[in-house]
Amino acid sequence: MELAARHLIFHAAIVLLIGLLCGIPYAKAINRDAPENVVRSWRVAHLALPLGATLMLAIAAVLTHFMVSVNVKWGITASFVISGYGFCFALLLAPIVGHRGISSKGPLAAKLVYIGNSIGAWFSLAGTVFLIYAAYMSL
Repeated sequence: MELAARHLIFHAAIVLLIGLLCGIPYAKAINRDAPENVVRSWRVAHLALPLGATLMLAIAAVLTHFMVSVNVKWGITASFVISGYGFCFALLLAPIVGHRGISSKGPLAAKLVYIGNSIGAWFSLAGTVFLIYAAYMSL
């Protein structure tokens, strides 16, 4: 297995662990009757991060089969790793500070969540463009 795929698997495992550990504050928020927005934010983190990690694992499984340069494979890997950590940052911070991060306006905490979500989204998009290119070139 290529080094880029192994790196993607390693970082996917970290994102998966973070997402699964978000189940602890999620359960605590439910048990203490936290406001619905807090419960929802922990639910999103607990569900979305493992889903992102699963996507990273799936991409790692096919990465070695693409007939493209090593640079393209590293572009895919780097994009999805950065995206995964961007979403980890945003989805962990959101329930703590009480902001969803869908606007760059508001206090610093809201802006930080927004930046994390933006990094996650933009790098996910970039990784997907690399992925489409690699898939097309490997037909």
